[in-house]
Amino acid sequence: MGSAELISPHNPRVAAAKRLARRNGRSRERRFLAEGPQAVREAVAHRTVVDGAPRTTLVELFATGDAAERHAEILHAAAGAGARVHLASDATMAEISQTVTPQGLIGVCHFLDSPLSRILDAGPRLVAVLAHVRDPGNAGTVLRCADAAGADAVVLTDASVDLYNPKSVRASVGSLFHLPVAVGVPVALAAEGLRARGLRVLAADGAGERDLDAELDAGAMTGPTAWIFGNEAWGLPEETRALADEVVRVPIHGRAESLNLATAAAVCLYASARAQRAPGGCRAAAPAGGGEAVTGRAD
Repeated sequence: MGSAELISPHNPRVAAAKRLARRNGRSRERRFLAEGPQAVREAVAHRTVVDGAPRTTLVELFATGDAAERHAEILHAAAGAGARVHLASDATMAEISQTVTPQGLIGVCHFLDSPLSRILDAGPRLVAVLAHVRDPGNAGTVLRCADAAGADAVVLTDASVDLYNPKSVRASVGSLFHLPVAVGVPVALAAEGLRARGLRVLAADGAGERDLDAELDAGAMTGPTAWIFGNEAWGLPEETRALADEVVRVPIHGRAESLNLATAAAVCLYASARAQRAPGGCRAAAPAGGGEAVTGRAD
């Protein structure tokens, strides 16, 4: 990227990127920031479909000189995909970055969330629903867990944290770009839609009537499943629990008082993934890769 020039900290492109640190700026522009080589690499590779044509999610890339040398392949891929690439000083990057120690690469990306209808039309078999989850780090970590467990989608309800909060994006460690995510969905609409598509809706709650181990032993986890996970502090309200087919608790075999949200979500999602992939499970005949990805919606 020797042809790229050092961008001035007073350049309007820098000011525009800085505005994406705020939720109202992100919502207005329908763009967000992705920091670090892992997130930027995934953003370069990610495509959405707009008006029937594929579009690269990465719009713009800021890189320090040192990062440009260490990650030359990312910069070349970004430029090849049509993104604007800027070299920036450490001071300029620090103004844009939302981290204490910037990693030298910051991408500006199009929003990539999908409508719930498109997720349902794809025939999902494992979905995580985040209901009233307010901590951005937890939201991003659950998204990462869902990706690792092979889930088909994640749904954030209308009372949950902004998917594009910089902490959520960082905590997802690139998984935000791997699976469809719907945002702003009323929890009742999500539960009804998923059930109508044949998914068993389970609410994860420490006070659940059903035990996860018992469900697994009974062979009840092999079918398509949607898990509802609640708020970090107060869990799931009764009206949300009532939307589920069953309320399931993760058994505590030791002396711990409880599990945090991300840990409980990982246990539940992996339990479903294991059951679905067992002989006779609903994924037993599925092709590797789980089929076609659901593309994001247009801006």
